[in-house]
Amino acid sequence: MRRPSLRILTAGAAAAAVTLLGAGTAQATPFEATQTKLTHADAASRFESAGITWSSSGGCSDRNTPTCTSFEQVNLATVQGAETLKSASGCALNVTGGTETGHADGTYSHWNGYKLDFSLSDCLTSYVQNTFTSIGGSKWESASGNVYYLESNHWDVTFHNCGGC
Repeated sequence: MRRPSLRILTAGAAAAAVTLLGAGTAQATPFEATQTKLTHADAASRFESAGITWSSSGGCSDRNTPTCTSFEQVNLATVQGAETLKSASGCALNVTGGTETGHADGTYSHWNGYKLDFSLSDCLTSYVQNTFTSIGGSKWESASGNVYYLESNHWDVTFHNCGGC
C-alpha cells in the first residue's frame, strides 16, 4: 500500500493554497495565485528573512496614515518579487513605501498591493538600468513584466508577478 506524501508549505504557500482551494474552485490560474494577500506581520517577516529592510518616515505601520510604511494587504507575488530582486541583484534593499494611503490610485497601485518603493542606491540603480529594458519616461521593464520607475528620491516598482520566483 502506498502512503500519501507529506508536503510542508511555507506560511505564504499554505495561505495561497487555502485561499485558492478553499473556495471550491476546480483549478486556480497563475493570476489568481498572485492575488493572495498578506498581513503586515507576515510580509515584514518574509522581508526580514530575505535580508530586506524597511523604514517609515513616521516610524509606524498604520495603513491609513500616509507617513507610515505598511504591508497590510500586500500581494504575495509583490513580496516574492522583492525577494527575487534582492537575490538576483545582490543589492541591499530598503522598502520605504508599501500599501499605505497617500500614493496614486489605480488598479496596479500601492493600496491594491502591487507596488513597493525602494530607497535609492547606486547598486539598485545600476542593476535595474543595466539588466532591464528602458521603456521611456525613467521606466524600465523586466523580462517578467515588472516595471521599475525611477522617481526623484526612490524606485517605485510595480510587481505584476514574482519575477521568476
